Amino acid sequence: MKLLILGAGEYGKLVKELAQTKYSTVDFLDDNSDVAIGKLDDYKELFGRYRDAVVAVGNSEIRLAWLDKLEQAGYRLPTVVSDRAFVSPSAELGSGCIVEPMAVIHTGAAIGRGSIVSSGAVINHNVAVEPGCHIDCNAVVGADVTVPAGTHLQYGQILKKDD
Repeated sequence: MKLLILGAGEYGKLVKELAQTKYSTVDFLDDNSDVAIGKLDDYKELFGRYRDAVVAVGNSEIRLAWLDKLEQAGYRLPTVVSDRAFVSPSAELGSGCIVEPMAVIHTGAAIGRGSIVSSGAVINHNVAVEPGCHIDCNAVVGADVTVPAGTHLQYGQILKKDD
């Protein structure tokens, strides 16, 4: 199986390492990288050679916009989940999500499309993370919380129900 990653920066390299456990070929598109096989807009021409694509860009608006373009072009938007993360069987992950090592997503949690859950982050039970969020390293989202779309919880930040 082949995966196309939009964004060949430091985060793209991290996503590539996670994805290589499931994909035999992982390539980049990026307008400013010599390791990319093409520019971002080349995604249209590459459809067919690649069916799966993810976006490894930190800015949530840009990430979600590219996910929309890829989906409209017919790409599948898989979730990329580290083998060393814990995701409850009852949790739901939207398309194009990335879950890094040592992240925990508990019972009944729902992670919105194009969200990133970084290393060591904890998403407690019955949490709703809306699309395009980034829950950064060691951040904690308490039970029964809704994280608004596009939110970036910083390193070690705690979000509780009454915050």
